[in-house]
Amino acid sequence: MVQKDDLDRCASIIAACKKEMALRIVGQNEMIEGLLVSLIAGGHILLEGVPGLAKTLAVKSLAEITGLEFKRIQFTPDLLPADLTGTLIWEQANSRFSVRRGPVFANVILADEINRAPAKVQSALLEAMEEKQVTIGEKSYSLPDPFFVLATENPIEHEGTYSLPEAELDRFLMKLLIVYPQPIEELEIVKNSPPLSFGPSEGSSGRNVPLSPVLTADKLNSLRNTADSVHVDDEISKYIVSVVTATRPVSAKSKEGVYRYVSFGASPRASIALYKCCRILAMFDGRSFVNPEDVKTAALPVLRHRIVLTYEAEAEDMDTDTVIARILSHVPVP
Repeated sequence: MVQKDDLDRCASIIAACKKEMALRIVGQNEMIEGLLVSLIAGGHILLEGVPGLAKTLAVKSLAEITGLEFKRIQFTPDLLPADLTGTLIWEQANSRFSVRRGPVFANVILADEINRAPAKVQSALLEAMEEKQVTIGEKSYSLPDPFFVLATENPIEHEGTYSLPEAELDRFLMKLLIVYPQPIEELEIVKNSPPLSFGPSEGSSGRNVPLSPVLTADKLNSLRNTADSVHVDDEISKYIVSVVTATRPVSAKSKEGVYRYVSFGASPRASIALYKCCRILAMFDGRSFVNPEDVKTAALPVLRHRIVLTYEAEAEDMDTDTVIARILSHVPVP
């Protein structure tokens, strides 16, 4: 059982991370918390939102407060797998091939506009996300530890984009929907915008404020150990599994009600992800145990990209969040 001192220490670490991120990011508390949850859980994250909502800036800032190596990869339709993983280079002087490693060999990877890359690039990234390795030529190379992929996609642009395959979507621990800021937050963003003049004064912008590495490797391990010690009652574990299995229409009869909108449900990987995220959310809240509200809070970001809707759902403007909310209302709460 986790001790109160451990919870207090973790709370101070999380508070320091949020405070440091707030030096650059105004509002977007759900996004910042989701990034921290995924980092602690060791999972990848998919950020979806229109341009200009600080998705890229948030990822860069997260890398800075951890002190981890950061690489940004801009995904385009003409991107090749070798541009991501690296390739073999012929050395004329030594008459042999040498490996030139690609940008994926870093701790924190920003896959910007990931849905613009074709299938070959997606498959190369899939190996990196799942196996924590890449294959160049006939040999596989391990990626740095920790390895954390944060991908962004633009939901309003469809020309020159490719839908992410379900197998790759399932590798993302969470999918966060980034919303517009509140008017009072946007006013602060405008006031902190860069000045018109160039030169040293440009550093007065919140975007360029230097951040301190407050989340070291030791502190990250401490957070993970504490989260592992958070108690999950057997009834809560059964509730987690019940929520995930309730997303799966397994018979013609189940096509009634909300299930007529569901083509495919979430896999057991979703149950594992939900279990991990619930423990971390309980730790964030200063509790040594998981309650049903933690499950409901984590259900949306964990499940929304793992449920495939039917054409009927699209025709009736039914989205995955609404379907998940209805499923949660039907599953008995312990």
